[in-house]
Amino acid sequence: MPVPASGGSSYFRYTPKIIRFARHGCTNRPFFHVVVMEKRFEQHRQVIEQLGTYDPLTNQHNEKLVALNFERIRYWLGRGAQTSRPVEELLGLCGFFPIHPRCYMLAWRARRDAEKAQTTEETAKTEAQNQ
Repeated sequence: MPVPASGGSSYFRYTPKIIRFARHGCTNRPFFHVVVMEKRFEQHRQVIEQLGTYDPLTNQHNEKLVALNFERIRYWLGRGAQTSRPVEELLGLCGFFPIHPRCYMLAWRARRDAEKAQTTEETAKTEAQNQ
């Protein structure tokens, strides 16, 4: 009998649980389910419950699509589930957790790289005009 995509696995009551990504999709086209699993299992084992989805590739409007069930996330966190670092960062960007420090560092590096690219572009233009 097939198990529904939203989960349905039996689990041990007192084993540690984790909220993490389970990768789906094709080669070069990842798609993630945010799931609750027992901590000792790898990502492709049967999940206890699916809590949401995350599409890391941008769509035509330059948006990354996220759908989360915050009520169930709150329930599992109350039951003692931990979160993986990528899910923690995603929940921070969604406003559920405080923003993870790595998000600040990534934004700072992106701004620095954009400024470097802009200054090199400007210097290339001025050199082209001077010649």
